[in-house]
Amino acid sequence: MENLKVTCAQFENKSGDKEFNLSVIQNLSRQASAVGSKVIAFHECSITGYTFAQRLSRDELLSIAETIPDGPSIKILQSIAAEINITILAGLFEKDAQNNIYNTYICVTGTSVLAKYRKLHPFISKHLSPGNEYVTFDLHGWKCGILICYDNNVVENVRATALLGAQIIFMPHVTMCTPSTRPGAGFVSPALWENRVADPTSLRLEFDGLKGRAWLMKWLPARAYDNAIYVVFSNPIGMDDDQLKNGCSMIVDPFGDVIAENRELGNGISSAVLTSEKLELAGGKRYKDARRPELYGGIIAKSHKSELRVNWIQK
Repeated sequence: MENLKVTCAQFENKSGDKEFNLSVIQNLSRQASAVGSKVIAFHECSITGYTFAQRLSRDELLSIAETIPDGPSIKILQSIAAEINITILAGLFEKDAQNNIYNTYICVTGTSVLAKYRKLHPFISKHLSPGNEYVTFDLHGWKCGILICYDNNVVENVRATALLGAQIIFMPHVTMCTPSTRPGAGFVSPALWENRVADPTSLRLEFDGLKGRAWLMKWLPARAYDNAIYVVFSNPIGMDDDQLKNGCSMIVDPFGDVIAENRELGNGISSAVLTSEKLELAGGKRYKDARRPELYGGIIAKSHKSELRVNWIQK
């Protein structure tokens, strides 16, 4: 298995403006290709925008959702991938033949849709249907998986995807800088974003503290370490509808170390070379090999009613 150079991206999307968002995706993909990356990953609903969907009616959400693989945005994404010779992962709202709507993430090349994954735990809109399966796929000789945002907070999803053979899990998000029951959580004032050139320090303190990166670092490296996988985390920066997001898109290796991270207070990319040796040397590989599922298989599979709660969502 050859080394693979991967890029994680961050950008400020515009709600519902697919043309604009795809133009940014094209520009950042060019930058990734210029530094030798074969793959670039964007955030959850990076094509459509995300948070504004909480206010949309079912008909309004259907109007921006697309079928896959025939939707116009997917065709444009493929043309970008073909032009630049790079594999692109990006997100959007999907509709199927029965007009069910999903929060979906796709992986495309210039000639095909390699993978499509539907979020298992959607919450931004009551009109969204949940996905019902894990997805793994081959990418440049590596086995990959996808889990969207909240899906990664349910640790069983990450372990299951890893046990299905995933060596890289792409984890697109729109997260952080929202209220929660945990200490230190909360919104970040948009005024700090507007004043970021004159006063980057005040914004960075909010972005890097418990409202943002400090919370992320409590758990994201553990997902990589425990499962001996590479994690490609992508998150928007700037305003997503009425919420400010802090970016810090990053790549974490199987040792739980951050090997690439976006630190710009704006659109940007960060890249890392993934090597297969780490998959075998990481402690998580030994721990997976030592599992005794006869002890807890029945416990994990015990019947349970899923209840999804998000603190900042207005009921």
